[in-house]
Amino acid sequence: MTALTSPKTYAALAAFQAGDAVACAIPIPYIAKSLDTLGVPQNIRWVLPAAKIASVIGLLSVTRFPVLARLTTAMLTLYFVLAVGAHIRVRDRVVNAIPAASFLVTYAALTVKGPR
Repeated sequence: MTALTSPKTYAALAAFQAGDAVACAIPIPYIAKSLDTLGVPQNIRWVLPAAKIASVIGLLSVTRFPVLARLTTAMLTLYFVLAVGAHIRVRDRVVNAIPAASFLVTYAALTVKGPR
């Protein structure tokens, strides 16, 4: 078992997604500013924490429903493809896109490897 296939990795990422969902729901000033820069309309921002909470459930299902966990990582890969694309579209500073790009690579690798 590698770090990419370990249920502990999925649990750690679920914890991060849960914290990020709370930060998006509040929203903390850094996230609000970033969403403003990316041009995300106020009326659809509620979708972000909802999607992140759904991803928490999917990631935590890794031991009982590994196929659901893998589907979740695939959907998170798509989510972060769109996030990186949004940063590129508005010509955002590279440093602002690094977290999204990092998660894109992480979730893509998790999708390819799958849970064990």
